[in-house]
Amino acid sequence: MSPEILSPQIILIVSVGFLLGGILKGATGFGAPMIAVPLLAAAVDVRFAVVVFSLPNLVPNLWQTWAFRKTALPRPFLLRFVGAGMVGSVVGTIVLSVARTDILMLGVAVVVLLYIGLRLSRPHWQLAYDPACRWAWLPGLLAGISQTAAGLSAPISITFLNAMKLDRLTFMPTISCFFAGLGVVQIPMLVGMGFLDGPKALLSAGALLPLVAGMPIGAWLGRRISPKVFDRIILCVLTLLALRLIWRAITGS
Repeated sequence: MSPEILSPQIILIVSVGFLLGGILKGATGFGAPMIAVPLLAAAVDVRFAVVVFSLPNLVPNLWQTWAFRKTALPRPFLLRFVGAGMVGSVVGTIVLSVARTDILMLGVAVVVLLYIGLRLSRPHWQLAYDPACRWAWLPGLLAGISQTAAGLSAPISITFLNAMKLDRLTFMPTISCFFAGLGVVQIPMLVGMGFLDGPKALLSAGALLPLVAGMPIGAWLGRRISPKVFDRIILCVLTLLALRLIWRAITGS
């Protein structure tokens, strides 16, 4: 096992990143990558962040998909949305393997800033089911590429589903099924390409602990803090992380 990967400093960074990600997921029902991935990318690099997030992304989403399967959107929608996302995950993982680290950092920063802009703009229009089902393959494909290449797909996947004005019980299994589908494709590719080796697999599996520990904290905070205030705090943190990624990409430090 590599002492660099499993050093106390790296373990601490991963623990904090996934604890914060779990808090956000517990408070909002989604969004763990929006905290954990930028934090890990800023501390180490984007490839490390994507690889370490692979197992914690798959396991909870498989559980949520099964637990809420009766309230998910109909199968035709899932086949288009999730199926295209799985194709996109193949493309995104290949991009991850060949792209320059500084370009990936800038990509993550741009995605985070785009997400912040979309959250602040809060479009109020609603996308009807029929056109959403017909075109679900397009956001699915783009979100799959973004998730596996940069670790973030929220500006595409979450915004698309939010535009449909889904209730929580429909939203949760639908987005969980999407992320689980990406993980099923992504993890074997990461192993085959040598990115998800023994030490990183151990670190990725261990990251499930702080992620799960953070979720009840987030649920508790979500009941006591104004959603608007909590949202603004998260957006401020994400802005700082995005700026840090841009600085690292430009200066290399």
